[in-house]
Amino acid sequence: MAIVDAPTDAAADSGSRAERRWWQLSGIPPAYWIVGLILLFMPVVASGFVLSQLLAWSFILGMIALSLMFLAGYGNMVSLVQMTVAGVAAYMVAIFGTSAVDTISLGWPWWVAAPVAILVAVLFGTLSGALAVRTEGIYTIMITLAIAAAMFYLVRQNYSLFNGFSGLNQVSAPVFWGVNWRAAVPFYYLCLVCAALSYLAVIYVKRSPFGLALQGVRDNPRRMAALGFNVTAHRIAAYAFASLIAGVAGVLLVWLNGQVSPGTIAVGPAIDILIIAVVGGLAHPIGPFLGALLYVFLRTFALDVLVSVGLAGERFQLLIGLGFLVVVFFSSDGLLGIWRRLRERSRRDPLTGETDG
Repeated sequence: MAIVDAPTDAAADSGSRAERRWWQLSGIPPAYWIVGLILLFMPVVASGFVLSQLLAWSFILGMIALSLMFLAGYGNMVSLVQMTVAGVAAYMVAIFGTSAVDTISLGWPWWVAAPVAILVAVLFGTLSGALAVRTEGIYTIMITLAIAAAMFYLVRQNYSLFNGFSGLNQVSAPVFWGVNWRAAVPFYYLCLVCAALSYLAVIYVKRSPFGLALQGVRDNPRRMAALGFNVTAHRIAAYAFASLIAGVAGVLLVWLNGQVSPGTIAVGPAIDILIIAVVGGLAHPIGPFLGALLYVFLRTFALDVLVSVGLAGERFQLLIGLGFLVVVFFSSDGLLGIWRRLRERSRRDPLTGETDG
């Protein structure tokens, strides 16, 4: 049984794919154009803090959650190793590039260090997927959680390669074309472009023959195997694609923070990514970004809200948990389900109770 309902029926999706190609802009809803224009001109009105610490961080976490959503929504594989994949990419950028620990970092230029870091992250995620795809349900969750925990303890206890508990700091974002890409506005646009490309890539892959076959494997793996499809190969390939998205996000993450430590890939952040994906909604690739935006805002302002009402600021995690609980309580499909319900209610005729169109 699939974890979520099929986002689109395979046959219907194939038919719509024949009518509308991915490069045709006429099929984009007006709401997407409005959101796109707002994000494009956000630096005109937003401060550097909003651009880098709120929106850019949301894009990065949304990309990592998107990689999990792709596996869970289209492959019925809930993976808790996606944050670890991003952390591996972040560590590799620091190791292959430059950091404050000269005895570990190799000093490669960023245009070599970043692609190699992403490649290593993809290999790590693919190998993790090769171990996990032979299990199903709770066993997939447990084996990916075990891989995430093992990697956390490895980097925390290894000082010769990962610098142990302290991690690697002073990892600088690149400066090229005369632009410092760690500055608020350039880094915001860099994250926005990467997030948009990741979103479009998932949309494209979902409608591709591979994506349709993966959804068939999700719904009925035995029937797909009987039709001649290699179920295991499709699942491993899905992990590789998801790891590519998470790897890119990991590079952006270390450039944003300027450092990476074992806390980046701890079990807590791995579970946070799952919560972000579920709260945002697993039915559509936009859901993880909505969940990430909610998570970042709660994480940033929860402490101030508690202090303003006279409560201990250390309890901000409780407020975050309550916020997520409220969303899931009112909608099993997360924020996407709430939005869909409100949209249907607005279209309903108040006299007949029927939906327009």
